[in-house]
Amino acid sequence: MRRSVPDRLAILGGPPVRNRPWPAWPEYGDEEREALARVLESRSWGGHPSPNTEAAALCRDFAQYVDAPHAVACANGTVSLTLALQAARIAPGAEVVVPVYTFVATAAAAAAAGCVPVLVDVLPDTYCIDPDQLEDALSPRTEAVIVVHLACCMADMDLVSEICERRGLLLIEDCAHAHGARWRNRGAGSIGDLGSFSMQSSKLLTAGEGGLVTARDATTAQRLQSLVNCGRKEPGYDGFPEQMLGHNLRMTEWQAAIGRAQLARLPDQHRRREARLELFEKELAGIEGLRPLVRDERLTSRATYQFVLRYDPEAFAGVSRSRALAALRAEGVPCSGPFYVPLNEDPLYSQDPLTNPAARAGHAAPPRSFPVARRAAFEEAIWLPHELFLGSEADVSDLVAAFTKLKANAAHLRDARADP
Repeated sequence: MRRSVPDRLAILGGPPVRNRPWPAWPEYGDEEREALARVLESRSWGGHPSPNTEAAALCRDFAQYVDAPHAVACANGTVSLTLALQAARIAPGAEVVVPVYTFVATAAAAAAAGCVPVLVDVLPDTYCIDPDQLEDALSPRTEAVIVVHLACCMADMDLVSEICERRGLLLIEDCAHAHGARWRNRGAGSIGDLGSFSMQSSKLLTAGEGGLVTARDATTAQRLQSLVNCGRKEPGYDGFPEQMLGHNLRMTEWQAAIGRAQLARLPDQHRRREARLELFEKELAGIEGLRPLVRDERLTSRATYQFVLRYDPEAFAGVSRSRALAALRAEGVPCSGPFYVPLNEDPLYSQDPLTNPAARAGHAAPPRSFPVARRAAFEEAIWLPHELFLGSEADVSDLVAAFTKLKANAAHLRDARADP
């Protein structure tokens, strides 16, 4: 599928490889229209009674899809993590180990639950939590671990599960990127004690906003439902002794209905992405200096929220990653480099004591460096959004052509002035 490409990069005045739109996201059709009409005509639009009709059906279908015994719908994929810790009865002030290379919500949700996030670095080949550094970070105050299945990879669930079982720690999977991923044929979100899923606009399963929490334990699932529903102990969700302080974190019927329609689309979307990704990886293999994150053989089904390449400037005539990203965007390729930055350097992870409970308790993020995460964030990672791989082979051809053009003209880009 290789094709000739113009010699001159678009950033230096040449024509771009791509000047037409990429596949639009999210995908929708008659199923979503019918779902919205169904809710409209029901006149039952909100989350009460909880779980309401559409939300209950979404939870049932989603739990089955990811192999989890239980699923509870909630407002978004940030409160889902806080709810998981609260439902599991993690003590205030307990330490929760979190990878440093993730969205701010992973650590902020732990702080919101009254816990102390402890940051650790990630592995260089998957950008997921480093099990050795995880174990080194444990202390007598550690009660939980949150792993993040990142981009197109899953954390090493064999090693992390063994550590947590041996040390008696709660294990939560942050699956915001991993709807439908499977480790040794087990669904992401069903391996740990709890799983957290986001349904935000860009996610693989979206309702605009929304979240889902999966649980292995029925009592924990009932606590989750109570916490979502203002602390109520409704019949069928009252098999636990505590009366907890909850909040209105219910999912609306609009979101749940759209989520159900989108869930029905998800297996086909996974198949389409995977076919295009296999072609992309094959074509890209001949370009020195671009390496995909390693796909572990135990990852039996890949869910690709973002496809991440590791960029080596030396193989591109010394062109920095930031300059390479600018050139790719000029060719019409949506891409990001600092998609995430280490949490201790992220301005969104503010240490303001009036809004960050962990900082208020004197547990600020450490002023130390995390070399793997820093290299990924500022030098190495190129993030490509999942919708690029929902189209045709011609779309893949354009992606390959853009990277090929960058490689062929790297020296020209290096020697050119910063602006075209």
